[in-house]
Amino acid sequence: MVLIRLFLAVRPSLVIADDWNKESHALKSVGFGKWEIFLPDDAEGVPAIAHESRVKVCIRTPDGRHLDRIPPWMTYVKQTVGNPVYDGVFWNPKVKYERKWPRPSAPVRLRVYESHVGMASEDPCVGTYVNFKEKILPYVKDLGYNAIQLMAIMEHAYYASFGYQVTNFFAASSRYGTPEELKEMIDEAHRLGLVVLLDVVHSHASKNVLDGLNEFDGTDHCYFHEGGRGEHSMWDSRLFNYSHYEVLRFLLSNLRYWVEEFGFDGFRFDGVTSMVYYSHGLGATPMTYEEHFGPGVDDEALLYLTLANALLKQLSPSIISIAEEVSGLATMCRPVEYGGVGFDYRLGMGLPDKWIGLMKTKDDDWNMGNIVFTLINRRWKEATIAYVESHDQALVGDKTIAFWLMDKEMYTEMTILVPRSPIIDRGIALHKMLRFITMCLGGEAYLNFMGNEFGHPEWIDFPRPGNNWSYHHARRRFDLVRDPLLRYKALHAFDKALNHFEEKHQIMTRDTFVSLKNEGDKVIVFERGDVVFAFNFHPTQSYADYRIGVQNAGKYTIALDSDWTEFEGQERNAKDTLFFTTPEQWNDRANQMHIYIPSRTAIAFVREKK
Repeated sequence: MVLIRLFLAVRPSLVIADDWNKESHALKSVGFGKWEIFLPDDAEGVPAIAHESRVKVCIRTPDGRHLDRIPPWMTYVKQTVGNPVYDGVFWNPKVKYERKWPRPSAPVRLRVYESHVGMASEDPCVGTYVNFKEKILPYVKDLGYNAIQLMAIMEHAYYASFGYQVTNFFAASSRYGTPEELKEMIDEAHRLGLVVLLDVVHSHASKNVLDGLNEFDGTDHCYFHEGGRGEHSMWDSRLFNYSHYEVLRFLLSNLRYWVEEFGFDGFRFDGVTSMVYYSHGLGATPMTYEEHFGPGVDDEALLYLTLANALLKQLSPSIISIAEEVSGLATMCRPVEYGGVGFDYRLGMGLPDKWIGLMKTKDDDWNMGNIVFTLINRRWKEATIAYVESHDQALVGDKTIAFWLMDKEMYTEMTILVPRSPIIDRGIALHKMLRFITMCLGGEAYLNFMGNEFGHPEWIDFPRPGNNWSYHHARRRFDLVRDPLLRYKALHAFDKALNHFEEKHQIMTRDTFVSLKNEGDKVIVFERGDVVFAFNFHPTQSYADYRIGVQNAGKYTIALDSDWTEFEGQERNAKDTLFFTTPEQWNDRANQMHIYIPSRTAIAFVREKK
C-alpha cells in the first residue's frame, strides 16, 4: 500500500517512471490545500509502486504549466548516471533494518566528535555509512568521545556545499549508501554507547527548483517568504516562512522523522543566529539585551525553535538540542517551561575566534586575563559547548590551528627521524595546551572536528570545478596516526588522554575558580572541583618552586601533564612526583602549593584520597 500526501494550492499528479504519464495518478483534494493518493497492493500483495522506482509529482499550475517535482517527503533521492538532476526513489525494501540496541542515556558531560561520513575515508573518494560504521565508530569510542555529530546527512545536490544547501529534507544522502545502512550505522554507535546527533538545517534551503523545494508550486512562496525576505543574500538560499502552519508541520515532522525512523539522539541546529534576527547576523552581531528582545528579532523563527524543542522533549526527555548561535541571545538555552527557547546547549563560537586571533599575534602579546574572560564568559545556567576549532576553521580559505602553528613544516618536519624544529616544538606544545584549557575551562561540553585531534595537516576542499573535481582534500588521513615515525600519534595520544581524564574526574560539570592570571609570567591557575590546573604559556621561561593557591589541603599528584613523553614532551615532572600544600592563604585560596611548571606546558593536579 502506498499513501502520498502533499500540501499545495494547485492540483498535483503522481508520476511513476514506468510510463511518466502525467494524468494517470491524479491526487485528490482533501481540503485546506491538502492532496493525497492511495494506491493499494494488487491481489497478490505486490505494492503498486515497485521498490526503487523513480517517482515525481507533476503540478498543474493555474496558468497551464506542468511542473515535475520531487515529493517533499521523499525518503530517498538519487542521481542517475548522466542526469544532473536528482530523482525521487521509492524506498520500500522487503527487509528493513530493525534496531537491536536501545538509545544510550544522554551524557551528562557531552564530548562530541563532529564528523562527515563522506570525508571519513582515507582514500580520495566518497566515504560510506558502512566504512564509517566499521572504521570510524571504534576509533571515536577508543578516543573517549561519547557523541558523534553527523554533518551533511540531509540530501544536498551540491556536495561542495558541505550539506548546508539541503534539497531533500527527509532523504538521507544517497552518496554514502542506503537508508538501511545509515540505520545500521547508528545502531552500531548505540551498541558502543555513543549518542548520534544530526546537523539539521532548518534555517534555509537550497535554491534548486527541479530537485529541491524552491518554486515547488510555481510560486516563490510555497515554503518560503516571498520577495526579498525569502532570500539569504550571503548564502544564496531560500528562507522558510515560519508563520505558515504547513511549513511548521513540515519542519517539525522532519525532526520527528529523523528521531523515530533512524534513531538519532538529538540535533545541532545550524544557522540559529540567521534565523532569529531579521539581519541574519550580517554586519554587527546583536549583543545587548535591547537587541535580544527588540524589534530586530524574528519572533516567528524564535517560536518555531521553541516548538521544535518542546516537541523533542515530548518525544524523549533525553533528546539533545544544540544551537549554533553566536549572539548569546538570552534564554536560548533555558527550558521552555521557564520561558526559554529550550536548547540544551549553545556552541561557544567566540572561542575559536579568540584562538585564531591569537595565532596572528606574538606569544609575548597574549593576554592571560583576556583568554580567561573569553573562556568563562557564558551565561549562568545556559550550557555551552567549548571547542578550539570545528569544520569551519578547516575549510579551504581558512586554516586549522595546527596549520596556523606549524604551516608547511607539517609536511617535512613531523618525522621523529629529525630533531624537532622550533616551529614544530611550539606547535605541538600549544596544540595540546589550547585543547586542554578549552575543555577544562571553556564550557559544560566539548567538541572536536574529525582529524583535528591529531593536527590533520591539510584543509578541507570538496570536489568542484576550481580543483578539477578532486577528492584529495575531501578525506581524512587517519593513516598518519598509525605511522610510528610521525609525531601526529603524540597529538592523538594526548587527545585520547584528555577525554579519558575528563571522564574520570568529571571536570566539565564542576564549579570553577580562577585564582591566577599572571601577565608577566604568562601563567593561569584555576580549580574545577577538586582538580587544580596550571598553564604556563610563556615561550621560554620555566618556573621552579612556583607558588599557587589551592583551596583543599592535602597531597597532590599529577593526573595529566602535556609534557609527558608519550605526548612529545620532555617529562620534566616525573609522573610519581608528589606535591604538598601548606596552610597559608594565597590568591584567595586557603592553602598554597609549590610546583615546577615548565614553559609551554599544562598540568592537572589531583588530591590523593585518604
